[in-house]
Amino acid sequence: MSPGSQAAAQGTVPSAAPRRVLVTGGAGFIGSNLCAALVAHHGVSRVAVVDDLSSGLEENLAGIDGLEVTIGSILDSELLTGLMAEVDAVVHLAARPSVPRSIEDPQATHDANATGTLRVLDAARRAGGPHVLVASSSSVYGANRTLPAREDLPARPLSPYAASKLAGEGYALAYANAFSLPVTVFRFFNVFGPRQRADHAYAAVVPIFVSAALRGEPLPIHGDGLQTRDFTYVDSVVGVLRQAVLDGITAPEPVNLAFGGRHSLLELVTLLEEVLGRPLERHHGPARPGDVRDSQADQTRLRSLFPDLSPVSLDEGLRATVEWFDTLEHSVAAAPGEATSEARRR
Repeated sequence: MSPGSQAAAQGTVPSAAPRRVLVTGGAGFIGSNLCAALVAHHGVSRVAVVDDLSSGLEENLAGIDGLEVTIGSILDSELLTGLMAEVDAVVHLAARPSVPRSIEDPQATHDANATGTLRVLDAARRAGGPHVLVASSSSVYGANRTLPAREDLPARPLSPYAASKLAGEGYALAYANAFSLPVTVFRFFNVFGPRQRADHAYAAVVPIFVSAALRGEPLPIHGDGLQTRDFTYVDSVVGVLRQAVLDGITAPEPVNLAFGGRHSLLELVTLLEEVLGRPLERHHGPARPGDVRDSQADQTRLRSLFPDLSPVSLDEGLRATVEWFDTLEHSVAAAPGEATSEARRR
């Protein structure tokens, strides 16, 4: 067994502090929160970001000192080659998100999520094998209705987005086996929190609900609202990713990055009403094709790798998210002209 394969089987790779980290998609919601956490940690000496700003925003990185930011695409192999030089870890978050968006344009989703992941992995291989953390999605479980979802269940994607994420997983694990590249594949479950956008057609449910509630508008619900999700606050996700980077934690199979919660959208609305202290109007529309009906993570594998986790509760995370959006809405109202349009983009 090669040293890299042996390390992967044991769950760690050799690491020396301070770490030098590249974050793809670093101007996005999760990426920018991760960058802020990494630059604040004494165990990290360098944080580089690459983002094409197709969904991320430069404003998300404002106030995070010490970042090396490159505007560019993960489909640019030459660019990736330069960025991979002298890094110890790569957190690959860059993606074309959204199930509905993938149904409208499957090829673009495949290019970004499957081909893009392949190019990141190959650039890492050519650079000598930094640890690569790959962000996948709970959507890969798709039509598999077993709950809580274990990582060893058959994947049954319901959308091109889910299929593209599954392809990225496959490439990551194949590179671990074929080239001894140290990898960790995390399946994210409905991550929410500050810096998440609500201002476009493919926004996630929590920012849509919070933004509508603060504006006094009806909350748009697709279908009956009884579909369930394992909502995960972004700080909990960032904590796992940071520890995986610092400790060089790898895994030979995908790892759910969620904590086993299960709440319906109607329950989410009720929690939001409790946070705001007032009732909220709801507007039910048609269900969306490709959406998974129910989602909940089995956290056994995650806990075995990260036994000291203490995730933020849904209630606490929702309160922090409302506070951030409320501050943002007030800054929009107070800012005239161009400042207003900029604030609305965040």
